[in-house]
Formats: sequence, C-alpha cells, structure tokens
Amino acid sequence: MMPIMTRRGDLIIQATVTIQEIDPPIWRSLLLPMNLNLAELHHVLQAAFGWDDAHLHEFIIGGLAYGAPELAREGFEDEQRMFEATEVHLRDFDFYHVPHPSFLYHYDFGDSWMHLLTFEKLVPNELAARYPACTAGARHRPPEDVGGPNGYADFLEAWIDPAHDEHKATRRWAGRAFHPEKFNQDATDRAVRAAARRAGDNYIFRRL
Repeated sequence: MMPIMTRRGDLIIQATVTIQEIDPPIWRSLLLPMNLNLAELHHVLQAAFGWDDAHLHEFIIGGLAYGAPELAREGFEDEQRMFEATEVHLRDFDFYHVPHPSFLYHYDFGDSWMHLLTFEKLVPNELAARYPACTAGARHRPPEDVGGPNGYADFLEAWIDPAHDEHKATRRWAGRAFHPEKFNQDATDRAVRAAARRAGDNYIFRRL
C-alpha cells in the first residue's frame, strides 16, 4: 500500500512532536493525513525519530490508553484497559474548535519516552501529494535502552567529555553513526513515507 494519496484541497494536519524532558529539545514537524489511524501513526513516529520499534507503546488521550490490546503491559499497578488503535483516526479529533490540541505517545515503558504531539493547524493539500511527510526537525533521538531522560543526560556527559571514565565505552556502545545533533530531514521524510507504506492501515506485526 502506498503512502496515503490525498486529493487537491483535502485538509492535512500539521503537528510538532517533541520528546519530553530533553533539553535542547528533540522534535519533528510532520504533515499528517486526516484518515491516518493511531496504529499507522505509531509507525510514522517510530520512523520520524528513528526508533527501533523494539518496545511496547501506547497513546495517552484524555486519560485513556490506545494501542495494540494483545500487547498491553501486564503486572503494572496502574494497568488500565488498552483500546484498539486502528479504530481511532485523526479525523475523529476536533481540530476546529480546540486550539492546538495535543496528546502523548509513550514508547518503551522502561525508559519511558514521552512524545508530546501538538496539532497546530489544518492546511489544504495544494499538490495532491502523498502523505505523511516530515518537513523539519532537530537533533538525533537518544539511543535505545539508554535509561530514559536521566540516563540520556548521564550518557551525553560521558559521550562528550574525552576525560570521562566511560567516554570510550560510551562511544563504542552508541556507534559511529550516532551524534546528538545529527538530523537528516530528507532521510527522515523518506523513512516516514516508507513506514506509512508498510503499515497500510494496521500494525505491521499483525501481518507477519
């Protein structure tokens, strides 16, 4: 399935997605079709930040959790019902009467990466182009399993300082491709479009 083709004049939503508790911020600007569902959005967000999709996730919207119910986390004191992500689309939200609505995307319940999605404005599709798309962003996402925001702060301290006892080990672990300020908009845009193509209208793992 190709990335969603919208007709000329169809509305798409512009959103900024920012990983919380990281300074300077790590963010992406996305153009999203209104008929995108939350399962597809999950894969788009994974691609936008370059995550490995190796951990559980959920969307937190109005105090409710949405995702893949068959993978819902178990054994947590705050366990709650997980609603099906494919049944909720961006068109279901009121972007007309609520200024700058937002919700959270929670990835990796151990490291607990909270992404704030802020929806900024509806714009017409003037080119009948394929969406979703990544139009801007800043900084590389943290390495997987680095230990959350606090662990990432410790990691950067060692990664930056050649005199740090863990500097060489940290550099080896992160790999040569990692740099905290690195962001390639063109490559990210291609990855986002490819993620939408692979997802279709459901989670990829459900077809494996």
